[in-house]
Amino acid sequence: MTWVQAWLRIPFWKRVMGAFVLGALVGWLWGEPAATWLQPLGDLYITLIRMIATPLVFFAVINAVASLHGQKSIARLGGRTFGWFALTAVLAVLVGLGVAWVTNPGAGVGELPIAEDYVVREVPTPVEVVLDVVPANPFMALAEGRILQVIFFAGLLGFALVKLGERTAGLRRLAGEASDVMIQVTRFVLEFTPLGTFGLIAALVGSYGFERLLPLGNFVFALYLACALHIVFVYGGLLLAHGLNPLKFLRGAAPGMQVAFVSSSSFASMPVALRSVTHNLGVDRDYAAFAVPLGASIKMDGCGAIYPALAAVFIAQYYGIDLSFAQYAAIMMASVLGSFGTAGVPGTAVVMATVVLSAAGVPLEGLGLLLAIDRVLDMMRTMTNVTGQMLVPVLVAREEGLLDLETYQAASSNVGIESDDARPVA
Repeated sequence: MTWVQAWLRIPFWKRVMGAFVLGALVGWLWGEPAATWLQPLGDLYITLIRMIATPLVFFAVINAVASLHGQKSIARLGGRTFGWFALTAVLAVLVGLGVAWVTNPGAGVGELPIAEDYVVREVPTPVEVVLDVVPANPFMALAEGRILQVIFFAGLLGFALVKLGERTAGLRRLAGEASDVMIQVTRFVLEFTPLGTFGLIAALVGSYGFERLLPLGNFVFALYLACALHIVFVYGGLLLAHGLNPLKFLRGAAPGMQVAFVSSSSFASMPVALRSVTHNLGVDRDYAAFAVPLGASIKMDGCGAIYPALAAVFIAQYYGIDLSFAQYAAIMMASVLGSFGTAGVPGTAVVMATVVLSAAGVPLEGLGLLLAIDRVLDMMRTMTNVTGQMLVPVLVAREEGLLDLETYQAASSNVGIESDDARPVA
């Protein structure tokens, strides 16, 4: 057995976790130079993930739309998916507000500096967001990685292939083969995850230090607690209600969650999440190819629901503002509706927090207080986002008979180079 084979036999999550611990240790011991010398490893990994994400979505969506049985089937699946997106967002806001009430993250905090580089983000109108879904130039959308525009254009092509029937049988087969090729490329790229994890975490720990976290430690604790409660109890409860073992889900979803935590990017995590949902959890590939990329654009329980709710309460407490029932209601409505109204907008967490604070009448400049620790917050926010993006396809697939229960019960945690036909290493 070669050293490469021995390495690949180690479960994926163990390789990533080992790299995480080693990176944190190196960053702590080495300090600032770790960011200079090891950040390029993380940047290389993120670039590789971004390289495959857009073509993976493009070919997968074309193949999915061309393969799913008719427009009514797609409409039903889409309706159920959006319904679960909205319901879990409501529950996420409630969790965020509940944790804020208990922990009082803004109470007793001393004078904090507002980040010098903070500027209030301009929030697009809902009409602008809807219009931006349609690409004026599909090739530019592909080049710039505008996922909602790519999904729209690819879906249109898929419908056209279905409409033309046997005349485009060759193109449909080609789209399926191209999707398979991109899935294989994804397997190759994901083997670099431990290396990227090591570089990203070492650079983060080396450059951040603990002095930046201490003044806002209560807020960091509150956010991490809220996200953990949401994942364990809300997501776990929904899985139990569908007759599914939550531990199996967490095991199968672990690779996507790990990459999300390290990369702090739903877009960069999407190929891993898609692979986890299909290969580890048994969701139908055609449906997952539609649901997971869509979720990566609009399903943001961490950034769009929990964080804005916590931030609103924190800033209100910091400035000595007593929030009324009407303001709490505004926070909830803005968090749920705003996540759909800002779909695909870069910097979701800041944009959503701006929407929520504006709706509740809380000073927007308070967001500048949190900017110094945003990278640490974003790790947990993104992991929550991506976990939800994997959960909803599992729930809908269970309801629609598109879930392979045998694969789900096996719950592999590997997303590496082995083929789908091979029995994955647990």
